Amino acid sequence: MIRLRRIAITLGILTVIGAGTYYWLIVESHMPSDGKYAIDMTEIRRLADLVPGEKPFELRVETVGTITFPKTAVVAGDGWEPTELPVSAYQLVYPDHTAIIDTGYDEATAKKADAPNSAFDTAAYGRIVAALNGASLIVVTHEHWDHAATLFVQPNLPKLLEVTKLTSEQVKNADRLVPASFPPAARVNYKPLSYERYAAVAPGVVLIKSPGHTPGSQMVFVRRKDSKEFLFIGDVAWHRRNIELVRERARLVTWLSKEDRDQVMLELSELSRLAKAEPALEIVPGHDPATLANLLKERLLIAEFR
Repeated sequence: MIRLRRIAITLGILTVIGAGTYYWLIVESHMPSDGKYAIDMTEIRRLADLVPGEKPFELRVETVGTITFPKTAVVAGDGWEPTELPVSAYQLVYPDHTAIIDTGYDEATAKKADAPNSAFDTAAYGRIVAALNGASLIVVTHEHWDHAATLFVQPNLPKLLEVTKLTSEQVKNADRLVPASFPPAARVNYKPLSYERYAAVAPGVVLIKSPGHTPGSQMVFVRRKDSKEFLFIGDVAWHRRNIELVRERARLVTWLSKEDRDQVMLELSELSRLAKAEPALEIVPGHDPATLANLLKERLLIAEFR
């Protein structure tokens, strides 16, 4: 995410601007005339079985806080009613170790970001920090503060980086973490992960390049020991509705966040196709309270980290 209060103020100002400008910046969301993006599930499943060892038997979630946005900022044209966006981190539980997908944020960083109506769960944050210190693998879906700040504010960051697989694109574009930062001293000897399309990083876990929301955006495919499959898509979509309608955030939001809107639209189109072709695959958007609540209700995700 970006400087959220700036977005909220600018969106309000646009209510007095002409209808054409309003439509273009707030409502319109079209597919680009060219370009392509494809997810090869056959190859991804092959890679998920490539790393030896047992796959995770359980997935857990911590929601460290919420941020409030107008609905139209989440799905273009959806109106001005406020909607809460949960900010979550995920833990993969293996028989003898754990892995973390995204880390959420710390309270100080949220205040620096001036996030509108943000809430913060101190207990959840503490459990995330403890889990980071016990994890054998840490990955982030992209280089934004609400998905990675907790990692970068830890006093033992150099030690945590030994098990963290940041990609070359995430390190190169670490300025996107503002107001969080990747301390220069910690970057000196860090060797990022480079891959072309897919990368198997643990038993049952495959990274999938999906640049657009940020240059370093990636999805994380997880196949559980019982073969149940999940796709954590980061902020390619904030809500499931983005995928169902193949509809982006308001153009103003994507402009302010320096997003490649056309690329994200191609990714949403492919996710829409995938949701229909693979109905058993649990697609987990970056900030969807309904999806999160349903996964918890069905105990596909378990509340609180171990």
